[in-house]
Amino acid sequence: MTLLDPGMDLTLRPMRYPGFYDRYRAAIRNTWTVEEVDLASDLPDLDRLTADELHLVKRLVAFFATGDSIVANNLVLNLYKHLNAPEARLYLSRQLFEEAVHVQFYLTLLDTYLKEDEERRQAFAAIEHIPSIRQKGEFCFKWIDSISQLDVLDTAGRRRAFLLNLICFAACIEGLFFYGAFAYVYWLRSRGLLNGLASGTNWVFRDESMHMEFAFSVVDTVRSEEPELFDDELTAQVTEMLEEAVAAELAFAHDLCGDGLPGMSATDMRAYLEYVADQRLTRLGMPRRYGTANPFGFMELQDVQELSNFFERRVSAYQVGIEGSVAFDEDF
Repeated sequence: MTLLDPGMDLTLRPMRYPGFYDRYRAAIRNTWTVEEVDLASDLPDLDRLTADELHLVKRLVAFFATGDSIVANNLVLNLYKHLNAPEARLYLSRQLFEEAVHVQFYLTLLDTYLKEDEERRQAFAAIEHIPSIRQKGEFCFKWIDSISQLDVLDTAGRRRAFLLNLICFAACIEGLFFYGAFAYVYWLRSRGLLNGLASGTNWVFRDESMHMEFAFSVVDTVRSEEPELFDDELTAQVTEMLEEAVAAELAFAHDLCGDGLPGMSATDMRAYLEYVADQRLTRLGMPRRYGTANPFGFMELQDVQELSNFFERRVSAYQVGIEGSVAFDEDF
């Protein structure tokens, strides 16, 4: 039996994929709650922002309003039913909980940052009326719909379609759209602004890193079991998918950055997105597309500082122990 064979294996012993179970247990140890994040400390900073900076922040939180809900929907509708190993489904169940925490975090973020009811309403409807956010949403929905009618992965073509959906949400959405958003947050943090947002985002960042690595480990498993699925056509499709994701996220960058802000411009963001896209392709064992260097030094420094603070804060204050590590150098 392989991981993508049709069926619903319910037996945890003997365990066929103990690595998935280990990831589930690591995620449990990584538990955090929205109530731990102090967003109130950000309020004075919002009054200090320029009009262009405030535009960026409001656009960013408008994207956050629905981003993780989209990921959760794909997880439930398309991923859970096709991974035929109970230990893998345990991890997906945990991931769904984490997506719910992220949704709650962004709800709290919007309620804290946006004081007017109409502003909040527009932020939650941004996917419908803000072109740069709608473009990203349409990209996501296209790939959700791509396998929505697949009930059984009983052919090589259907299994490739499933892999493309899985890779899209790991590499393009969680691994590119969200990482672009994280870069804006950490750029603000590097300037001493919105520390509460950055602290909460760091925990989201850690979750997303683990989500990606789980999905990529699924890809690794399928590659070892069914290497014939990984041909030149699949590589070309994944590369084209990432190119489209970079283009959508770049349109968002032009919306957020306008003519450019100190240390943050659409040109810089293009380079960062190309760098991240290459990182995703490398992790998938595929050739790099761009060969672009990371332009954001603050991203290389921020992860080290925040990871240290994360461990100090969590171990001293909570009973849930933190173990393991995240390979930030690979993700950035």
